[in-house]
Amino acid sequence: MFDEADLPKKKSDLLADLAREDLDRLSIVDLDERIAGLEAELVRTKAKREGAAQFRAAADSLFKK
Repeated sequence: MFDEADLPKKKSDLLADLAREDLDRLSIVDLDERIAGLEAELVRTKAKREGAAQFRAAADSLFKK
């Protein structure tokens, strides 16, 4: 059998969990690390989106008549 806790969370759950996290308990160093991590994730996400947009544009141009 499996436990539901072992299943990956939905994207919206992860973002909601992140938004609900109590920042008051974090030190300045912890906050700086969190900001750096979030900025790195933004860069990674934007790069993935750009690649997907380029792939889509190439596919669209290939199949347009």
